Amino acid sequence: MKRLLLAVFFSAAIGAAASPPGEILVFGAASLSESLQDAGKQFEENGGGKVAFSFGSSGDLARQIEAGAPADVFFSADTARMDAVEKAGLVKKADRREFLSNALVVIVPSNSTAKLTSARDLESFPKIALADPAAKVPVGLYARQWLTDKGVWSAIEPRIIPTLDVRAALAAVAAGDIPVGIVYRTDAAVSKDVKVVYTVTDGPPMTYSVAPIASSKNAAEAAKFIAFLDSAAGRAIFEKRGFIIK
Repeated sequence: MKRLLLAVFFSAAIGAAASPPGEILVFGAASLSESLQDAGKQFEENGGGKVAFSFGSSGDLARQIEAGAPADVFFSADTARMDAVEKAGLVKKADRREFLSNALVVIVPSNSTAKLTSARDLESFPKIALADPAAKVPVGLYARQWLTDKGVWSAIEPRIIPTLDVRAALAAVAAGDIPVGIVYRTDAAVSKDVKVVYTVTDGPPMTYSVAPIASSKNAAEAAKFIAFLDSAAGRAIFEKRGFIIK
């Protein structure tokens, strides 16, 4: 399958210089874009240091960190990508925090008349936008597990149009290029050009994981930012955007 490149993918250059003293670079899952930007602004307004972001699929971000990208914090949309970074010795288990979850939804363009009552209804669509599970994009892996459990993955796999990340899948459906897609509930909420036609209530467990990078030159500030994210004020930001607080 050819990967559909439908959105600008923000990734840190591997050879980029590390953040200056007092500034941290956060590698965050694409689904966290608005929430983390809100959190960064509030953190700075309350006396914290400057926070910069690089958003993309957790799989790609993890690979960049393993290759030496100068991130100070990694916020993954699943625990498996964080496990891989931890196994590589780049984060410490004791530093990890896991307090967010999400939900899968099926979306169509806002002007579509399509309706879904079950996962099997996806078989009626010629194309389905989904962040690439083969590239270990968490939302794609979660969706594949759900569809496998429902016994329909093998039937619809040839119709999957894999995208770089969840925002690319959202963009494809919002533009009308693909008639249906599977994204997180929080992503569907940021676009007026799509509507949710099915919410997955029996999908696999979803857990986001955040940790400072062990080699960070700004370790103290990275720890402060993560503590803020896990504070009552930080959790409120995520909850407002539709995330599930664990």
